[in-house]
Amino acid sequence: MQILLGLIIGAVVGLAAHFTLPHRDLRGVALAPLAGATASAISWTILTWAGIASDSPVLWIVAVIAPAITTLVLITALSRVRQRNDAALRSRAGI
Repeated sequence: MQILLGLIIGAVVGLAAHFTLPHRDLRGVALAPLAGATASAISWTILTWAGIASDSPVLWIVAVIAPAITTLVLITALSRVRQRNDAALRSRAGI
């Protein structure tokens, strides 16, 4: 049941990343929160399967750091790819 707290933390970290990183208009509003929640859920599951209990601070620290790193890398990369693709499309269309 405590994995829900990890999912909420991941979604909030992803939402914060969406609003702090540039080029918000190039991506959907749900992408970063979903990526953060997914990263948090995966890391939470792996750590609990490894035997780390939910009262361990390691689990909570990883539940914050994993979505932060994941969303930072993913959102930055996707925004750059979208900018390049949009620029190529504009040049082909003669705009």
